[in-house]
Amino acid sequence: MDIKQMQYLIEVARHRSFTRAAEALFITQPTISKTVKGLEDELGVVLFERIGKKIVLTDAGQLIVSKAQQIVAEYQNMAAELDDLRNMKRGHLRIGLPPMVGASFFPSVIGKFHERYPKITIQLFEDGAKKVESNVVEGALDAGVAVLPTSQEGLASFPFVEERLHLVLPPEHHLSGRDQVHLKELAEDDFVLFRKDFTLHDRIIATCTQIGFQPRIVYESSQWDLISEMVAVGLGITLLPETICREIDDERVRIVPLDPVIPWKLGIVWREDRYLSFATREWIQFAREMLVTSTDYRGEA
Repeated sequence: MDIKQMQYLIEVARHRSFTRAAEALFITQPTISKTVKGLEDELGVVLFERIGKKIVLTDAGQLIVSKAQQIVAEYQNMAAELDDLRNMKRGHLRIGLPPMVGASFFPSVIGKFHERYPKITIQLFEDGAKKVESNVVEGALDAGVAVLPTSQEGLASFPFVEERLHLVLPPEHHLSGRDQVHLKELAEDDFVLFRKDFTLHDRIIATCTQIGFQPRIVYESSQWDLISEMVAVGLGITLLPETICREIDDERVRIVPLDPVIPWKLGIVWREDRYLSFATREWIQFAREMLVTSTDYRGEA
């Protein structure tokens, strides 16, 4: 078993799909299927089993993938250290961004970073904050944006924006004329939320539960603009961060402050117990300077 085979195996386990793993690796699906079959023959065990249309790891598969992740991480650390020794100031960055924050904060930051380091390539992955966190911990990403405080151990971070959630209502909603709405007044409403892999999904449900009710979720999406449109046509209500609310057409919906305040704090995260490549170290420092020290990017507390 070589490093490339291990990487193929890890991607199949991560995506739970040969097709999606092949797309992520930019290879054909038959190639990755043949590789996994060859590993099964070589090791004398079954690594994956099919359940309906999904594939899941067997016990042997879980053991081998766990060990493969450790070996690949060590290999990547070694390669990164060698690159630094050569002092070539080039490299590759894998950055995870939740869809709701990418367009609001990062195009200019990434553009200026590329101007300073034209030999560093950047690959962006859009996923919910929970998925970004886990991928950084597993080594699939070098750094990412997550909602603070993080739920994963072993992550270092710095915050760059702190806001609050606002209530977004259809114009005809009976609370749309209010200056402020208490969360408990929404107990009988239908909610339109981000998917479960978004930290915001869990944060809203947890706060509602603390208030004394379980929100009735009728639709979920990964796109804030689709969520706001569903609210605009009366399919439900939602809670969105101030940054996103500023992008919404306020003639189609009503945006109302919420009581109690639900904070939304974003930060850059990375593994604190792993060697960081030159590219990753420079990105963290550059992002800190641009997002924290520049008033153009700092959110309101």
